[in-house]
Amino acid sequence: MKIEKDIEDFDSIGNDHIGTSADTPMRSDAFNLTNDEKIDIIKDDVRHIMETLGLDLTDDSLSGTPMRVAKMFVKEIFGGLNPDKKPSASTFDNKYKYGEMLVEKNITVYSTCEHHLLPIVGRAHVAYISNGTVVGLSKMNRIVDYYAKRPQVQERLTIQIVKELQSVLNTEDVACVIDAKHLCVNSRGIRDIESSTVTSEFGGKFKNEETRREFLDYIKLDTQF
Repeated sequence: MKIEKDIEDFDSIGNDHIGTSADTPMRSDAFNLTNDEKIDIIKDDVRHIMETLGLDLTDDSLSGTPMRVAKMFVKEIFGGLNPDKKPSASTFDNKYKYGEMLVEKNITVYSTCEHHLLPIVGRAHVAYISNGTVVGLSKMNRIVDYYAKRPQVQERLTIQIVKELQSVLNTEDVACVIDAKHLCVNSRGIRDIESSTVTSEFGGKFKNEETRREFLDYIKLDTQF
C-alpha cells in the first residue's frame, strides 16, 4: 500500500529527514553537460513551447527569445545550481571582540518558485553572533543570492542560508528571516497581490526567546519591497 511505502521511506530517512529536505533536489549527472550544451538544448525546448502556443518565431520580436531564455536560465536565474558559483566566504579574526549580534537586513531576494517557475521577490534579514570569527558583510548578501538563484521553495532557501553561514562562521548562532512575494500566488491562481510569505530559521542562541526578540526588533522597521 502507498501509506506503508511512505512510512518505509520516512523510516529509511530517519532523523535526517529535515536535513535531507534542505538540499536542492539534483540528479547525479547534473553537471555532465557544459553550460553551452545546456543552453543549446534549452533553446530548442523553449522554441518548442512557444511554437506549441501558436507564436510566430519568425517575428523580429520573438526570434531571439529561445536563446535569451536559455542563457537566462543557465547563466543567471538558475546559476546557483552550479557549485562552481558558490561564493568564497573568507573569515577574519574578531580582533575587536565584538560580542553582540550582527544584523544584515533588507538583503534583496530574487528567486524562482520551483512549482510554477515564477519569481519570488522579497527581502532577507540575516544575523549571527561571532564565535571568534567574522565574515565580510557583502559575503552575506552573496550567500543569499547564490542559494536564491535556483528553483526554490522559501522554506528551503531560509534553511540553506542559515546552514551555510553556520558552516562558514563555525557557530550555530545564526538566524534568517525572509519576507517575500510569490508571483505564483500574486499573478495566477488566487491572484492575491497583497499577500507575502514569511519564513524563519533560528539556530543556537537565537532559539532563546530574548535573543530572537532582539533580532526581530532590529528588522521590523523596513520590511517593504
